[in-house]
Amino acid sequence: MTILSDISDLSTIAILARGLPVPDAASIAEAKERQMSLTKPPGSLGRLEEMAVFMAGWQRTARPAIARAQALVFAGNHGICAQGVNPFPQEVTVQMVANFEAGGAAINQICRVSGADLAVVALDLDRPTQDFTAGPAMTEAETLDAMRRGAEAVDKGAQVLILGEMGIGNSTIAAALACASFGGAPEEWVGRGTGSDEAGRALKAEVIGRGIALHGGASPLGTLAAFGGREQAAICGAIIEARALRIPVILDGFICTAAAAPLYKADPRFLDHCLVGHQSAEPGHRKLLAAMEQTAILDLGMALGEGSGAGLALGVLRAALECHNGMATFAEAGVSDA
Repeated sequence: MTILSDISDLSTIAILARGLPVPDAASIAEAKERQMSLTKPPGSLGRLEEMAVFMAGWQRTARPAIARAQALVFAGNHGICAQGVNPFPQEVTVQMVANFEAGGAAINQICRVSGADLAVVALDLDRPTQDFTAGPAMTEAETLDAMRRGAEAVDKGAQVLILGEMGIGNSTIAAALACASFGGAPEEWVGRGTGSDEAGRALKAEVIGRGIALHGGASPLGTLAAFGGREQAAICGAIIEARALRIPVILDGFICTAAAAPLYKADPRFLDHCLVGHQSAEPGHRKLLAAMEQTAILDLGMALGEGSGAGLALGVLRAALECHNGMATFAEAGVSDA
């Protein structure tokens, strides 16, 4: 059973945010007090200090730790590819899933060094979503099914969850979700994706414009059904389930952050337990992060997807907790804090 098991319509999901767990204020206060006692000038570790305190609040302890980290990569295929928005065939999604399972992708290597257990969830790759310029990409039932599958994939014993995706055509989906959620011209959100040239970018923007004209009045979660793929819906389901379990989440780049945008628009509190692992080289990601009031942990010029940036950020989060838990206090080290 998951928090979404008995949900029968998308409108009910927005109400869930009101009753989800919140960070523990006492643990946050204790963690901040410990940070002030460590052998360093206050604030000198910057975001590492903030991340340690963040983890303390969700784990309800002043000394948070990560014994088990899970990485989930959701894969889906998209009907919008019929509009020629991607230079690669959708068979590549299937082939890349096989590569993940064989251990040959970048995310496999990053998870190994960062210490995360990787699971890949292929979502009906033989049954792409519909072309969103002709109608909704998914029915409400299909959207809820994908969200439940995302929720069911979450490891209840994990202390942190990394989310990533794979799906030919899903950079167009991401730009459409961002545009529908936060407005602006489609051109502001569209990037190269998987190798598109300038003509390809212009086509993506034109296709998204047609989709916005058709679905522009949808509710936030209706937007997920109108434009999203199964992997985007699964990411939303995993985010909500992780929140119910008090598991902090590290989102990957543009596509993963855009997948969460409908949740943010439904209620910003849905993402209170989420960090963004890296700022993608996709031009829309900086704009999206600003709209969602997020600051990425890393900025390495990456645009791969797969959860790769989030996996790298896990290493930074682990370092933050090692400093928080392992550093001596002034009293322990016999160092004056005057």
